Amino acid sequence: MPKPTHHILVCTNSRPPGHPKPSCGSAGAAQLLMAFNMGLMQRGVMPGQVLVSATGCLGPCEQGPTVVVYPDATWYSKVTEADVATILDEHIKGGKPAEKLNPDAVWK
Repeated sequence: MPKPTHHILVCTNSRPPGHPKPSCGSAGAAQLLMAFNMGLMQRGVMPGQVLVSATGCLGPCEQGPTVVVYPDATWYSKVTEADVATILDEHIKGGKPAEKLNPDAVWK
């Protein structure tokens, strides 16, 4: 398997119903994970070229779902399924973070 060009981390952490702190899992992260994988397949990206992984809590729960793209260490907050195509086309394929999605806003 060739070395991946990018690694997309999707926080899928979930908390029990009624928990006072929000979680990415309850904000639709599982659907995001599937959308990234399907989007890569639709764009003809070879398996292993870009990895997509579910993670536990990444920290900024109030800003979730959170997605991080490495090796650029770019953080996207409040990611929706509609944002997946933008991240794949502008960041993964185009090589630049998707500015209109306000990357790294989670830390500003």
